[in-house]
Amino acid sequence: MTADDLDEQQPDVVAFTPKRQTAQPAASWSYRNCREARAAGAAPMYRGQPGYGAHMDGDNDGIACEPYPR
Repeated sequence: MTADDLDEQQPDVVAFTPKRQTAQPAASWSYRNCREARAAGAAPMYRGQPGYGAHMDGDNDGIACEPYPR
């Protein structure tokens, strides 16, 4: 049996390439202020969630419109 014969007996294998996870894109909109977010029942909001805006995260910890400042 030759190497070519052995190759013919092997099943065709397709290489698996896992998808790379990419960072979640920033929300395209945000509430104007925390009062608006609270009125909508959306507060507190975390970085990456719809409605989050860095302008509402005074201490830059990733949590906007916290009930009590840390």
